[in-house]
Amino acid sequence: MQVKDVRGKPILKGFQVRYAGTGSAGEAVDFKSDDNGTWVLVDTTDLWYNSESLEVMGESTHEKLNKQSNYQIKEKKDVDVKEDIKGKIKRSKGKFEDVDMSNELCDGGG
Repeated sequence: MQVKDVRGKPILKGFQVRYAGTGSAGEAVDFKSDDNGTWVLVDTTDLWYNSESLEVMGESTHEKLNKQSNYQIKEKKDVDVKEDIKGKIKRSKGKFEDVDMSNELCDGGG
């Protein structure tokens, strides 16, 4: 089976490919064909992509994308952690806003 990318370049197992829709990149690990076209399994997402929506890229391009992606993920995780902490603080403050601590409700026992 001859599998070609969007530019007509052949895709072989082990080739680095990128999905044009999201920019996801990875290694082509398997192929299948059906009535809807030829499909390529990409290792990083474990998803099947239509070969006509993929483009073959060189190893150096893949490494650059991988480094950028890892940096963006780390940066996003740092922001998510800060936002998560802020949210927890707001929720915990909100729990005590409606608490009535007047003398009538807080009788000591004894």
